[in-house]
Amino acid sequence: MTTVQKTQVAIVGGGPAGLLLGHLLRLEGIEVVIVERASADYVLGRIRAGVLEATLTDLLHKLGINERLKAEGLPHDGFYLADGEKLIHINVGELTGKTVTVYGQTEVTRDLMDVAEARGLQIVYEAGDVTLNDIESDTPWLTYSRDGVEHRLDARFICGCDGFHGPSRKAIPDSVGRVYEKVYPFGWLGILADVPPCHHELIYANHPNGFALASMRSETRSRYYIQVPVDEDIALWPDDRLWDELAVRLGPEAAARMTRGPAIEKSIAPLRSFVFEPMRHGSLFLAGDSAHIVPPTGAKGLNLAASDVAYLSDALIRFFKSGDEDGVAGYSEKALARVWKSERFSWQLTTLMHRFPGTDAFDRRMQQAELDYIAGSRSARTAIAENYVGLPL
Repeated sequence: MTTVQKTQVAIVGGGPAGLLLGHLLRLEGIEVVIVERASADYVLGRIRAGVLEATLTDLLHKLGINERLKAEGLPHDGFYLADGEKLIHINVGELTGKTVTVYGQTEVTRDLMDVAEARGLQIVYEAGDVTLNDIESDTPWLTYSRDGVEHRLDARFICGCDGFHGPSRKAIPDSVGRVYEKVYPFGWLGILADVPPCHHELIYANHPNGFALASMRSETRSRYYIQVPVDEDIALWPDDRLWDELAVRLGPEAAARMTRGPAIEKSIAPLRSFVFEPMRHGSLFLAGDSAHIVPPTGAKGLNLAASDVAYLSDALIRFFKSGDEDGVAGYSEKALARVWKSERFSWQLTTLMHRFPGTDAFDRRMQQAELDYIAGSRSARTAIAENYVGLPL
């Protein structure tokens, strides 16, 4: 037996992109159901980035889901690029008049989850075998299984916010979609620890041993990364060895301020740049990681998902409120224009700050020349700052 439910918008994926989209639509009275393959605890257990652009914080403010963000978020008006003894300050506040906010993606997800039931946002967790059907029609539907029961969900639109490995993008025919991808020959080994950060701003370091990043989630929780081979065995990196290597790569000033502690979480993440076009096919829309992946250099992943959601929620609200189909028709083109600019920035910063296998003396001198130019050019620093805080929607 199959249960049948109808809604206006079905959202596949209950991470921050799906939750944010669901809340924005519910705010306007639009019927929404979110289906998520994992449990709520599993979703909250994902450790992700935590540098938020104003696009995202403004959406949370619009929803009135920002009390903890205001209390615990750390406004940042700059960051550093380090190369040997050279330390370049990118003062984004001075250069752009804007700031970013350090607040963990896990905390954003928790905030959106906590008020979902009270706001009438239905979320089905542990929905297995999600399958999309009739996406080229005006009556798409999906099926999923839960507790041994088959369920059918009919909708006017389906929004795929289900990440890189989800079923939504795969539902678009190969004859329609096109993939652009660059896989980097290294990954980031990250450690999360309950220790104060070594600096009040982020430090991106280019070192002969490889890239390193000093960042934080709060004033008492730090997140550090080092570049490692993509096939590195994490067992080779006990906590002490990782802290020692961070001290070397970040330099003596940061090392002197570094507080060491046991890892809460330690993992290796591969780096890739990935874009799928188009982001809409028929009645199916893609948003966030289902359509694009950026390397974490520059912290664009969650923020790019938020801009997708801003465009998509506006388009769907206009459709249901006034029958205006222009936003729906133009969503993919509009979203992709911003996606590619963010991809460019993330690729540029990754190329500048990492040591690639096979890098020769000429390549290294090019990195040094670019960093020298940035250090001496306000225009160059402004361009970086504008991209870091987020380009206009």
